[in-house]
Amino acid sequence: MLDDLAKKVGRGAGRLKRGFDRKIGRTERPHIVAYRGYGNHDRVFVSGRVLRDPAITRPRADDAWWINLINTYKRVESDEIPGARVRVELNGATQEVTTDEEGYFRAMLPAPAASEFLWHPVELQLLEPAAEEGADSRTVGQVLIPSREAQFGVISDLDDTVIRTEVTSLLRMLKTVVLQNAATRLPFPGVAAFYQALQNGRAGTDPVNPIFYVSSSPWNLYDLLEEFLVIQQIPVGPLVLRDWGIGVHPGRSAKHKTEAIAHIFETIPSLRFILIGDSGQEDPEIYREIVQRYPGRVQAIYIRNVTPHPERSASIRKLIDEVTAAGSTMLLTDDTLSAAQHAAAHGWIHPRAVENVENDRRADRARTGEEKS
Repeated sequence: MLDDLAKKVGRGAGRLKRGFDRKIGRTERPHIVAYRGYGNHDRVFVSGRVLRDPAITRPRADDAWWINLINTYKRVESDEIPGARVRVELNGATQEVTTDEEGYFRAMLPAPAASEFLWHPVELQLLEPAAEEGADSRTVGQVLIPSREAQFGVISDLDDTVIRTEVTSLLRMLKTVVLQNAATRLPFPGVAAFYQALQNGRAGTDPVNPIFYVSSSPWNLYDLLEEFLVIQQIPVGPLVLRDWGIGVHPGRSAKHKTEAIAHIFETIPSLRFILIGDSGQEDPEIYREIVQRYPGRVQAIYIRNVTPHPERSASIRKLIDEVTAAGSTMLLTDDTLSAAQHAAAHGWIHPRAVENVENDRRADRARTGEEKS
């Protein structure tokens, strides 16, 4: 009897959800979400997801809070399509893959011939389920292959490193993530100019240095984070996020980040890296482990100080000593300008880029009415 009641309640809740979804414009159309991939001159890794199209609206700075709330609901309540078949093609090489129970797919293909371009197009075609009549079953993704001219790579966190999230306060974080969008969320002052300088390297002219973003944010926020980078003119790069499905505990974010960074290091063994994070979670500890695991591969670590508590500062100072003993550098900084000055002093960015970061920081502060970053 209880089983029958539970089934009736479940069917009723399902009907209510479907009715609400129709009212807010969600569709049943399957579509491919292509994630930016990366690789080396031998092989590349391509990934994405097949979902029912949530019909998320494009963000505007004047969107009402309830529009952002509806779009957040559409992202969180994603309708995955398990068992979908996707054809992946890169420069004539193809592979057919099948999505897992959460709708994810992954492919590995041979890299295209040497090219001067940093990004390479990947064609993705949804084979099954079939697209609706008149709908396009194809999507174009991008994979990054570092140039042989690259001087170093950058691996950066996102939350409270690039984009203000306030993960140290659950209430403020939820308000920011749920009620804002890619056009209203804010970067830290000067971040765009600093990351542009890192991408352009010591010459300051050509964007040859690859930038990767490794975050504990869920894949459901991929479109928002990607659009945020574009709107704020922060260099785009592969985003390595994680699944927030049932059974994934937030405490496992360190394992996720460590494994993701290790994969990048091992895929591109010719590059040294600059690592950027913040003091709010476990970035300093994670990056210390990477320094110890890959001797000589980390040029520097920049940690934004978002938790100026004496006990946290003391623990980071201990990590700084360990990183120094391992042959690298960790800098705890209160703003982007200090990191830029350090990078310029070591010849990793062009000296004039420091002035650009200062100007960008001043403009960002004026835009938000801030007095300090």
